[in-house]
Amino acid sequence: MQFMRTLDKKGISIEEVEHISQMARISLTQEEKQKFSNELSGVLEYIEQLSEVDTSKIEPVSQVTGITNALRDDIAVPCDKETKKWIIDNFPQEDDGYIKVKQVM
Repeated sequence: MQFMRTLDKKGISIEEVEHISQMARISLTQEEKQKFSNELSGVLEYIEQLSEVDTSKIEPVSQVTGITNALRDDIAVPCDKETKKWIIDNFPQEDDGYIKVKQVM
């Protein structure tokens, strides 16, 4: 299954770079657009070279270290009252002595 588009001689166009920058919500100057057009084209050309490598005899792997679920226990580490007060006083939001953060999941 091929996930890449075939790179034509022009590579990544300025319009494609503009589209990517709009999706990423970043502003680019004309010089940056040209620079990224050239650099992204080079990256895709390299990926196309890699896709020519025969991997038919290579077994697929999802990771190579052998480590599975290397998690640590979630243990609260006590600290003195002055340190806790300093942290809470310097954190943007707190609720009943706890610091509030944005939801992660």
